[in-house]
Amino acid sequence: MATDLPAHPSTIPLPAKPVGNWYLGALGLAQFGIFVAILSPVFISMQLKAQEMNPGDPASVVGAVLPIGALGALIGNPVFGALSDATKTRWGRRKPWLAGGIIALLGGLAWVSASTSVLMLTLAWLLCQLASNAASAALIASFADNVPEAQRGRASSVFALAQNVSILVGSYGAVLLVRNLPVLFIVPGIIGVVCVAVYVLVSPDRIPETPPRPFSFARIIGMFWTNPIKHPDFGLAWWSRFLIVFASMLFATYRLLYMQGYLGLNAEEAVSAVANGVLFYTIALMIGTAVSGWLSDRLRHRKIFVAGSTLVFGVGLVMLAFVDSVGGFYMAEVVMGLAFGIYAAVDTALIVDVLPDADNPGKDLGVINIANSLPQSLAPACGLLLLGIGGGDNYPALLWGAGIVSLVGALVVIPIRGVR
Repeated sequence: MATDLPAHPSTIPLPAKPVGNWYLGALGLAQFGIFVAILSPVFISMQLKAQEMNPGDPASVVGAVLPIGALGALIGNPVFGALSDATKTRWGRRKPWLAGGIIALLGGLAWVSASTSVLMLTLAWLLCQLASNAASAALIASFADNVPEAQRGRASSVFALAQNVSILVGSYGAVLLVRNLPVLFIVPGIIGVVCVAVYVLVSPDRIPETPPRPFSFARIIGMFWTNPIKHPDFGLAWWSRFLIVFASMLFATYRLLYMQGYLGLNAEEAVSAVANGVLFYTIALMIGTAVSGWLSDRLRHRKIFVAGSTLVFGVGLVMLAFVDSVGGFYMAEVVMGLAFGIYAAVDTALIVDVLPDADNPGKDLGVINIANSLPQSLAPACGLLLLGIGGGDNYPALLWGAGIVSLVGALVVIPIRGVR
């Protein structure tokens, strides 16, 4: 799932009236609800489910299920965004997709918890990803409909904070519910429904004064492509984003299994350690974000921050191949969190600086969304191949592989010419 502005253009005049704190609070609450429902399974509960279904080889279940769901996320976000553009009901055009998406997500999570085969689990997770992206695409489009340009930076910060807090809350929720797997899936879904309902009740949902552009699959296909030959700086920035997300997901997908299989923790100890690691990661990320954005603006340099932080993130991944204690794991999480915070703060500015059409950024930001979503589909399967080197459970190979991917992500930033 992505948090950039929608890839589909607005068919209503840009808002001029400032939104109040109540709206921003409801916006952040909805973002938190959607992400706590869909990311909690990705980082913890799906790995526990995989161990329940196949105790001897849980990684094979994770590697089979998550890529299909992420493919649904990749396709679903632009499709549902375009469908919401073309929707016209008495309840508005975004609210039906928001409400329907989050309710379907709750049903999908219940199906995941009840699944007894890999096929059933895969179909259930695909439904979850499609539903969450229906809600997320409508929420981001509602953001663009309602928030004036002068407030979009602040609103984007609310989005980012809500997403990171959702990961933290989901991790600690797993500590409390680790013994009750069905509840571990369903409770985040219920939280999501409640949070989105608040936004649906308080947010405006304006219908276009002019007829919206008709929905067409040809228009959807065009949203997946920006010519990297014609716009090389944008293409390199895309690959930078893709590679660091891919490196991150190589580890995050198997983090709980790493804690058990490599550090020797039991399920409850591993869940608790992961939650604490996410806490340290999030704190370091927020520090990195706050400092680097200001410093990058002051020095008027982008590439050194993006390339340097990507390299340091890779160092943190490789550190994990050498740790032999939970304390060492926490240190690596701090290194990665600080690096990713620096990266996230400055890379967004770099991407905006190299957009092919700065006056109409929505479509190209939608292409950037693919660099966020596609690694979620590819990383579980690639990680499974790395783990299988030498007979299985080869976590050093997985971590070295992720570190090398991150190094390449740092190198592709260097040839960008449009920014310093």
